Amino acid sequence: MTKRIILIITMIAVFAAFASAQQITRFAVVDTTVVYQTYFRESAAVRNYESMKAEFQTEITRLTDELKALQVKKIEAQKENDAAKVQRLEGEITKKASYLTEYTRAKNIKLEDMKKRIESSDDFYELMYNTIARIAESDGYSMVLSLQQADAVLWYSTSVDITEKVINEISAQR
Repeated sequence: MTKRIILIITMIAVFAAFASAQQITRFAVVDTTVVYQTYFRESAAVRNYESMKAEFQTEITRLTDELKALQVKKIEAQKENDAAKVQRLEGEITKKASYLTEYTRAKNIKLEDMKKRIESSDDFYELMYNTIARIAESDGYSMVLSLQQADAVLWYSTSVDITEKVINEISAQR
């Protein structure tokens, strides 16, 4: 009787080992850029960034318009052969063009810094990776690949794309 029980247990163990060796690996893909853009589109930090960007662009447009107006005045002064006025306008144009260049450079640096701070939000990445892990485990995926690693994903079926699930779950947690 004990030999029979040992034989049955051994057969069950062998069968279980064989069955686990036959497990099919399932892959999923996620477009982290789409998740990022969707998540942050409505955040206060991004709204602040977009507002500041628009404000800077308005100021740059205003300064550019002033430069154009001065250039028109300079052309008119040249037509009138008013050398003193042409010289004065050239000085103003040079001064304003220099200011515009410096203003644009400084504001672009500021915007780039803001963008980097938004993009490097550890809280977001922790939330995203935890969400991806939860979806992968619940849907039976053994590996999730990022579409941003172009050399890693040569082809994929949209049926394994979990991007929308990640976005929906992150949105539900907000």
